[in-house]
Amino acid sequence: MGVNDNIFESNNIGKTLFKLAVPLVLSLLVAELYNLVDTIFVGRYVGPNAIGALTIAFPIQRLLISVGILIAVGTSTFISRSLGERNYNNVKKGILNSISLTIVAIIAISILIYIFRKPIIYKLGASDILYPLAEEYISIILLGALFQSLTVVFSYILTSLGNTKIGLYANMIGAMINLIIDFVLVANFNIGIRGAAIATSLSQLLGFVYAYYAFKKVQKNLNFKFSFTLNLSLLWIIVSVGFSSFIVEFSDAINAGLLNNLLHASGGDEAVIIIGVVTKLSMFMYITIIGISIAMQPIIAYNYGAGNYTKMKKALKVAIIAVMGTSIIFWLGFLVFATPIIGFFLKEQALLPRAVKAFRLCISLLPSVGIYYITIYYHQALGESTKSFLLSIYRQIIVFIPIAILLIGKLGVLGAWIAYPLSDIISAVTSIYFIKKAQKFDFQANESLNRKYNSLVNF
Repeated sequence: MGVNDNIFESNNIGKTLFKLAVPLVLSLLVAELYNLVDTIFVGRYVGPNAIGALTIAFPIQRLLISVGILIAVGTSTFISRSLGERNYNNVKKGILNSISLTIVAIIAISILIYIFRKPIIYKLGASDILYPLAEEYISIILLGALFQSLTVVFSYILTSLGNTKIGLYANMIGAMINLIIDFVLVANFNIGIRGAAIATSLSQLLGFVYAYYAFKKVQKNLNFKFSFTLNLSLLWIIVSVGFSSFIVEFSDAINAGLLNNLLHASGGDEAVIIIGVVTKLSMFMYITIIGISIAMQPIIAYNYGAGNYTKMKKALKVAIIAVMGTSIIFWLGFLVFATPIIGFFLKEQALLPRAVKAFRLCISLLPSVGIYYITIYYHQALGESTKSFLLSIYRQIIVFIPIAILLIGKLGVLGAWIAYPLSDIISAVTSIYFIKKAQKFDFQANESLNRKYNSLVNF
């Protein structure tokens, strides 16, 4: 079959998690470099208004990648469970439907964004000064959106089949190309924000070419040909399972759009620029947390499909320890070296003290949020889409947005920075309750869910 599912049969859960997590973490790290590299070049060679424009564009970029992750995570979970059940026919069905859905969804969303780009950009908090820069950047990056999302879907599919490094290599290729083209177009030819957008789109295309080539090899081993397939029953499973991951990613876009407007009203373009830098850097803090959580998911899903509940509990414990340990290390590093790191982005040093203060406040309790993401992906692996969905909207939407609105109204810009650690600790405490409940889970009572799942996919 060309499927390396032996990786999930190993009794060494820590080794399996490490083997899956390292490529995922590195892949996420490199993926974040797309935005970070653009931010560095436009910040140093164009100016702070260009960073503000990228901040306005961030929710749109997050929406597009969130749709890709929705499909990728839902498909990966479906494939992992199917492998655990030795149902290779469902593996093929999942792959075909996910590719078709990605093409339709991303093209449709990109067209709609382009048509309504002016009102969308202004609604995201752009001023008349930032609008032309944001409009130019967004119009170009939409061209690479489909390639980026397909790369994500291919990478997750291959990871669920035991091929863990394709996503990493695809993102590394894209990031290196992005860096080179940014240097040529932005730093040398002074094309400005347009050059950064061109670099991003071309690098996404080339990363996709590599991922597609790797996927073709697996496709040959699985012995199936691509056909445009949209089966509603299977798509519902993919979307319902992946939806919480979509919310986790897209909630960042919702928060960014909300904060852009609130901060622009209370602090002007400078506040928008600061939140842009803070957001870009803080995303790196989440990379190990999310990467390990995602790596845990196929292990849980595979053993759930195989009925090995002892391994499931062990995988959960190992993942929690790994997430807490790595996040604390990164957290300490960013706190200590916040000033030189942020100073590397900002051409105008007058903003540096405020940006450093904002960053340190925002990440002050960030390690506590690791348990929150573990909880989301654990329930997602079990196919408990309702519970994982409610958890995924809890921190960013149910907790953060009301706190941010309240505190910004009372404290101004400072309230936005304080809202982050408050949301982190509240979400962590809530997640501990769910994890303790999960450890006492009566798996036999979930047989009805398995029967329902199998009846849906055996069409």
